Amino acid sequence: MSEFVQLLTPEGERREHPDYDYRGGPDQIRSLYRDMALVRRFDAEATALQRHGELGLWAPLVGQEAAQVGAGRALRAQDHVFPTYREHGVAWCRGVDPLQVLSLFRGIDYGSWDPVEKGFNLYTLVIGAQALHAVGYAMGVQRDGAVGTGDPDRDTAVVAHFGDGATSQGDVNEAFVFAASYQAPVVFFCQNNQWAISEPLERQSRIPLYRRAEGFGFPGVQVDGNDILATYAVTQAALQRAREGGGPTLIEAYTYRMGAHTTTDDPTRYRLSDEVEHWKLKDPLARVEAYLRRNGFASDDFFAELGADADALGERLRAGVRQLAEPTPHQLFDRVYAEISDELAAQRDAYDAYLATFEGAAS
Repeated sequence: MSEFVQLLTPEGERREHPDYDYRGGPDQIRSLYRDMALVRRFDAEATALQRHGELGLWAPLVGQEAAQVGAGRALRAQDHVFPTYREHGVAWCRGVDPLQVLSLFRGIDYGSWDPVEKGFNLYTLVIGAQALHAVGYAMGVQRDGAVGTGDPDRDTAVVAHFGDGATSQGDVNEAFVFAASYQAPVVFFCQNNQWAISEPLERQSRIPLYRRAEGFGFPGVQVDGNDILATYAVTQAALQRAREGGGPTLIEAYTYRMGAHTTTDDPTRYRLSDEVEHWKLKDPLARVEAYLRRNGFASDDFFAELGADADALGERLRAGVRQLAEPTPHQLFDRVYAEISDELAAQRDAYDAYLATFEGAAS
């Protein structure tokens, strides 16, 4: 078990850790900061769009940008991710168009990106179910001979994202059992944002969540989830261990959900404002900005240009959501199988005939 890993303090000062190190230079840190800033703008725009009636629901990620972008940027192209419904930052890192994420929350589709192309599975709303999916996929990777070959372009790791509340689900614990038994190349990435909707962490676990891994026989590590450098370094190490055949790792990214669980939730009913203010001082973006400015690694021009990019992204999302095409009845049949079967074609034709009765009634 590893001690709490932090490489960048809330004040923006670098720290050393005996087991983990971040070796990226100023260019990469600026790039990580840019990702976080644009993901935060994406999240803010989505929340506003939902409030204006353009989305049916939204699951905010504000405060968790470092955990998601750090984990997302540690991946290699061949790795595969199984998300919850809040991994918008990881989706960004995997090249999923934000409008494809918004179309899901607008109710137009169930996710329109190609999971194989992006290495990023469709969103999972059933709490914890994706952990079993990830382990099954990882066991398949093993049987495909894509683990422990020494080829950096072939060896593959799988990541399952979930929140602290999901660790109380049977699916997640069953996934731990299978992953340990088969030495599956999977990283369990838990974003401990302190609240499982309205249930605080202390009601969910008697011990830190990362220590649960010990009972299943694989390593656990707790990382400052608001520190993107530490999150990147810890995830990179766990992924490499999995690719080499070392088996699973549980990462507990200790962070905080600054906003509501979803836009249907009112966190003021169960959280104190003092708690939120305390965590605002640990903002993942503010500490990187302080580090960049203090060391002369980013100028005012950099932040101004980034602000302009964020404004452009916001404009694209607002316009794009309103231009998304409404679903058609045939979409019920279009993505069931790669090639439509005779039975499915018959069902489609019968449905067309059923719809035609309404058209006749209207005339």
